[in-house]
Amino acid sequence: MRTIKESIQTIKRNDPSVRSTLEIILTYPGFHVLGFHWVAHFFYQRQWFLIAKVIAAVARFITGIEIHPGAVIGKRLFIDHGMGLVIGETTEIGDDVVLFHGVTLGGTGKGRGKRHPTIGNNVLISAHAQVLGPITIGNNSKIGASAVVLKDIPDNATAVGIPAVVVKLNGQRVHQEKN
Repeated sequence: MRTIKESIQTIKRNDPSVRSTLEIILTYPGFHVLGFHWVAHFFYQRQWFLIAKVIAAVARFITGIEIHPGAVIGKRLFIDHGMGLVIGETTEIGDDVVLFHGVTLGGTGKGRGKRHPTIGNNVLISAHAQVLGPITIGNNSKIGASAVVLKDIPDNATAVGIPAVVVKLNGQRVHQEKN
């Protein structure tokens, strides 16, 4: 129950358009998909893979958000809008992360083992950003809209572009050499 209450409070804190708890419970896909994920992840951890994947498929059909049941998600994840969001199997997401619609936390191939990103605490990933491979996004970092992140991003950084480059680090603008 505490996790549900925490999720509702997180949505209210992050989305100024929300007017009531009932609105969240009845209409908020980011809230719904997390509920499905908690159940799917429970079965996945017990190696009931088919049941876990069926639950995840139902969640994707209902919400337009795909979270693999193997993904590990921290506390107070906020998914804004969410349509088209994809979170891969070996993804690890820290606490107090914000993800916008169209974000992909995906792999880069068919290898075994850790194939998806690790997202630190208090990270914001903007709309349509693609974070690919077994890379790490550091704590308190921001990824700009439509960025394609293929390398680790340090703590307290802002990264933008294709491929993404760090443009701010610890609050200071970083000067990038142009090729």
